[in-house]
Amino acid sequence: MPSTLIVGATRGLGKALVTYYAERLSYTVYATSRSSDVSPSLKADNVSWLTGIDLSKPSCGKDLASSLKGKTIDTCIVTAGYFVTEDFGEAKWDEEIKMYTLSSVAPVFVVQELVKASILSKGSKVVLVSSESGSITLRHEQEGGGNYGHHGSKAALNMVAKQLSFDLKDEGVAVVSVHPSFMRTEMTKGVGFDKFWDAGGALKPEEAARILGEWVEKEFSLDKTGTYWAPRGTQDIGNWDVVMGKETAKDGPVQLPW
Repeated sequence: MPSTLIVGATRGLGKALVTYYAERLSYTVYATSRSSDVSPSLKADNVSWLTGIDLSKPSCGKDLASSLKGKTIDTCIVTAGYFVTEDFGEAKWDEEIKMYTLSSVAPVFVVQELVKASILSKGSKVVLVSSESGSITLRHEQEGGGNYGHHGSKAALNMVAKQLSFDLKDEGVAVVSVHPSFMRTEMTKGVGFDKFWDAGGALKPEEAARILGEWVEKEFSLDKTGTYWAPRGTQDIGNWDVVMGKETAKDGPVQLPW
């Protein structure tokens, strides 16, 4: 039976991916939680919870590899992240450090330790959940500035995915970064983006998980390693039409510009 590791699995997209892989695909699922307690509603016979995995700690990769000792993983999806809004003149040092650490520092240590322990090996897939906000090309003056830590950490994550793809190609491990779609989550609500949910076509995490999971399992392989994708398409990317042109907009998977 195929196995999937979801890093950052207790809420939002991560939680929805656990349900998708465990219930819809009947895969063996390993799911991480920073807390030692996991809600009973998240438990299932084919889901193993790896608790105490904290991506803000330097030991996160080794802790995860130790929890998975002797196991092999076919697909690893790293969803963990953090989002705090910022404006010019009100940048937030500690919050930026946290955003960069969770989004673009921790994944390096997670992936390298899983590969070193042969938990990820030839044929495995690594999916790093980024955002269209990490595309420098798609940033436009109509959007304005600010949100330095969020946008910057996602751009950094895209570079991490690219560099990992070079290191792991000969190992037969494929790496990709993805924009999983604009979602109706507590994270986007917490930064006031719920006011854009309807106009921006925000999806429920369950639907975003289905679209992402289908693309990962059916379309993503080593021939796409080191690339950057939006499996849903361009409809929730606000700057797409003005930057890339309306004629290039599409539903369904599209490769995003760096």
